[in-house]
Amino acid sequence: MAKTKTVYSCTECGATSPKWQGQCPGCGEWNTLVESVAEKATSGHRFDSLAPAARLQNLADIEAREAERIPTGIGEFDRALGGGLVAGGVVLIGGDPGIGKSTLLLQALSALAERCKVLYVSGEESGEQVALRARRLDLDARGLKLMAEINLERILATLQSEQPQVAVIDSIQTLWSDQLSSAPGSVAQVRECAAQLTRLAKQTGTTVILVGHVTKEGALAGPRVLEHIVDTVLYFEGDTHSSFRLVRAFKNRFGAVNELGVFAMTDRGLKGVNNPSALFLSQHGQDVAGSCVLVTQEGTRPLLVEIQALVDTAHGNPRRLTVGLDAQRLAMLLAVLHRHAGIVCFDQDVFVNAVGGVRIGEPAADLAVLLSINSSLKNKPLPQKLVVFGEVGLAGEIRPAPRGQERLKEAAKLGFTRALIPEANRPKQPIPGMEIFAVRRVEEAVARIREIE
Repeated sequence: MAKTKTVYSCTECGATSPKWQGQCPGCGEWNTLVESVAEKATSGHRFDSLAPAARLQNLADIEAREAERIPTGIGEFDRALGGGLVAGGVVLIGGDPGIGKSTLLLQALSALAERCKVLYVSGEESGEQVALRARRLDLDARGLKLMAEINLERILATLQSEQPQVAVIDSIQTLWSDQLSSAPGSVAQVRECAAQLTRLAKQTGTTVILVGHVTKEGALAGPRVLEHIVDTVLYFEGDTHSSFRLVRAFKNRFGAVNELGVFAMTDRGLKGVNNPSALFLSQHGQDVAGSCVLVTQEGTRPLLVEIQALVDTAHGNPRRLTVGLDAQRLAMLLAVLHRHAGIVCFDQDVFVNAVGGVRIGEPAADLAVLLSINSSLKNKPLPQKLVVFGEVGLAGEIRPAPRGQERLKEAAKLGFTRALIPEANRPKQPIPGMEIFAVRRVEEAVARIREIE
């Protein structure tokens, strides 16, 4: 019996090599070549005849209309999607194993089944396992159709015959096409299966939700083109040992990116959190040093997050550690604090934490980080009911943050009465119950904190 020919394919770019190499010859990444079965060559030429020219349209003559949304019945999930599902849209949702992807989608399909035709395709679990989960979550699954299958051609035939309005594929890495000889989960299989499902979604108007595995680094497994094919990419964030989950949109052709949905894991599944700021604000019995409340912006939603800092005498080389913030930016902020405010931390260990497990990527957190570090270093609590936001530049200036008015209104709604903000974010109209302190430079912000009672 002839031995099956194998090639080595790159998991990042899809390039192939006849033998294993440490570095991919296509993209230059290291340790990304994996063995797979070589595809059979097709007979004939794909472009042996010329196709007729396509019809051209003038862009100004095309009637543009807003995409109609299909609400899932789960408010936080709809927020992350930008308002709901879109007919013909393809959504890719990834996250760590056991974080709640299948649970959330089963809940969403159960709610959608009351209004439209839905289909759940399970490639990882049997029908009995999915039924047990639905029973454990106390879901009404009478209108929810289930299909336990991993063959792509059978799934496509079922989707074309049943014509569901929403279909979930759990997961894309388990599917395989009989047109390819490689194993399920390989670069070629994932790319081809995703492309075929996307083509069918656009042709029939079925909304397809794909569940994707993640690598140990946290990125979606498979070729990078998978994220380019789909319309929306959602990531589950959070610790599996914690009861809170965050769903963040990293790509959305029909809505804003960086939208955040906040959930709490209960024995009845994932429940949306209406006031997520309460999760990220610690309840101290008394004023503590090193704690500062930041108003951050996640998509269209302002969130109040507590930034905690601990500055202690270093024994050996000083350490700079962050949780939920950029460690490289912390080193830069400490240099700015030393140069422009005269506050020295080069012989101190500095630890900074964003409470609640949230990850903050926007630079508007700079001022809150600096003030919490200064508070911990001097062991003096910041004034009560104070919120802070603002970006800090290398020259010591404090730059404005986007949507400052919305941040201040959210803080006032939650009972905060003082705000230290950049001068450029000073509101034109006073906000009831909110006292505004606007500053231009770092040293001015440190001095103004001493003046506030």
